[in-house]
Amino acid sequence: MNEKINELPDTIRLTYIIAIILLLAFVIFIAFIVILYNKRQLFFIQQQQLKESEHQNQLLQKELEKQKLIEKERERISHDMHDDLGAGISALKLQAEFLKQRAEDEELKNDIEELLKTSEEMNLSMREMLWSLNSGNDTLGSFIDYAKIYAQNFLKRTTIVIITESGKIAEKTTISTEQRRNLFLCLKEALNNIYKHSQASEIKLSFSQKEKEFIMKISDNGIGINHKNPEGNGLRNMKRRMHEQNGRCEITTENGTHLFFIISF
Repeated sequence: MNEKINELPDTIRLTYIIAIILLLAFVIFIAFIVILYNKRQLFFIQQQQLKESEHQNQLLQKELEKQKLIEKERERISHDMHDDLGAGISALKLQAEFLKQRAEDEELKNDIEELLKTSEEMNLSMREMLWSLNSGNDTLGSFIDYAKIYAQNFLKRTTIVIITESGKIAEKTTISTEQRRNLFLCLKEALNNIYKHSQASEIKLSFSQKEKEFIMKISDNGIGINHKNPEGNGLRNMKRRMHEQNGRCEITTENGTHLFFIISF
């Protein structure tokens, strides 16, 4: 090609060379514009990502502040309930005890005894609410300890023997307040159903943890599920509670009844 250019007249050759130079300059200019445009686009994207990151950080900070306010409010309600309701229930029990000692009519004594039972139930319910409100209990270890104590107290006036055991548990693992409360309500429902319907003489309450799953298992040696009505309101409620927590409730009926409550975290 160089030989062909050399064979051309000087003016045409010069024009040809200038055209090539201009073409190369144009290509270089276009490449420069493309590179500059890409750099500007990259800078713009980085700025947008930075703004989005700052926005997300602000939202996270607001959410953390909101959670702190909620926890503070929960603690305030917990203290108020303990101080006001707790004192009121204690005063009611003392007054009922005093009236019972002075009463001579047996029917009146029976009524006062019912009042004492009601006040004791109110006291237990209040303790459960205080426990559920306390964010310091949002760990697996705290839940397991409370669940064992509740189960033992619930069955201590019955002939049912309870056995509790725990596998390898990371006790400091955090669970949400809702998960903890719904697991506890499922425990209450299950124990109540076993007491009323199973004719069991033994209950085994066990806890285990597998990777990111926590499992509470309640087994009894009773007569099992009524196959004509295998899923009453109690079992439906337990399944619904677990489903609302993105967990599940499973049941087997081999050698008694075995309930599994499983949550992920």
